Amino acid sequence: MNIKYTYILLISCVFLCSGVSAYAQQKGSQLKLKTVVIDPGHGGKDAGCVSKDRKTYEKNLTLSISKLFGQKIKEAYPDVKVIYTRTTDKYITLNERADIANRNKADLFVSIHINSVQQTSPSGFSVHILGQSSSKNKDLFASNMDVCRRENSVILLEEDYSTKYQGFDPNDPESFIFFTLMQNAFYEQSLLFAADVNSQMAKGPIRNNRGISQDPFYVLWKTTMPSVLVEAGFISNAADLKVLNSATGKEQIAQKLFLAFKDFKQSYDGSINYTADASSRSVSEPSADATKQTGEICPDTGTSYGIQVLLLSRRLPEGDKALKGYKAEIYPAGKMYKHIICRQTSLEKAKEMHKEAKRSFPDCFVVKIQDGNVTRL
Repeated sequence: MNIKYTYILLISCVFLCSGVSAYAQQKGSQLKLKTVVIDPGHGGKDAGCVSKDRKTYEKNLTLSISKLFGQKIKEAYPDVKVIYTRTTDKYITLNERADIANRNKADLFVSIHINSVQQTSPSGFSVHILGQSSSKNKDLFASNMDVCRRENSVILLEEDYSTKYQGFDPNDPESFIFFTLMQNAFYEQSLLFAADVNSQMAKGPIRNNRGISQDPFYVLWKTTMPSVLVEAGFISNAADLKVLNSATGKEQIAQKLFLAFKDFKQSYDGSINYTADASSRSVSEPSADATKQTGEICPDTGTSYGIQVLLLSRRLPEGDKALKGYKAEIYPAGKMYKHIICRQTSLEKAKEMHKEAKRSFPDCFVVKIQDGNVTRL
């Protein structure tokens, strides 16, 4: 790896550590969602995607939806501070958008965008969190590098962008290397909110659900709080565009985003760790070869240790190929499910099995299980 990318990785690690530390200090005694930053994508000289007839700009749609979304939050939760990265047709850099959220110590960052492709048939909404994907089928999440490059390419509109963004070039595949070594401290909360958005948006007005993806968006990487990017529809699709251009359509999309916010806030307030009650836990029944696959199966009470390999919006059935031959115990976490393998009474033994599990699940980690609650070590 050359000096430029070594420097990028060093900057990434320093930023992550300082951001996590500040967030932890801030949240130590405040377990309520008090501030949300809404980010209308694009603006000013950056029009974003443009409709085929050249009459509709993404920057205008995102601003309208964002304002409606924010107003609904203000009306329902007067105590929640709603901050916009822009309220007019103004150009805002990706760094500035993230800085606004970080400076205001936001509890949640929501970036709103509209999708587009050359073909006119693709349609629907998608939800994105920070992740490592850089090629198709690399993990369980869909890869969207064309979308990522387009959204990140706003960087090129800035003077001396290579200095401002520590050498990051949205047109250079090598620049995505540092994303693969980043661990998003707010991954679980981001995924929980993404699941809420996905669930609500699927109810319409644009019903084609393209799912939740894990992707390297710069603006999500730079924010030090749970963060989600929403592609509300395709400006290149006639049916989606009709909805996006209508006052009713924009209102309905904003309402779905608000309902997702409402669901997330209820989970967030009072429980930043999203631990589940022991009585609601679902555990897979051990099979005859469970000891071989998972090690010792422990009692439900007391303290034990395991390896979390997946956090998904659904429970995987026993034998699912995504489990790669392991037998998982499943713990609800809000609307998501933690998949735990290799549960042990000994932390040392769990750590040993973690080394083996990493061959199949590179991002897995050791967790402590106490009375049905799962916490990362």
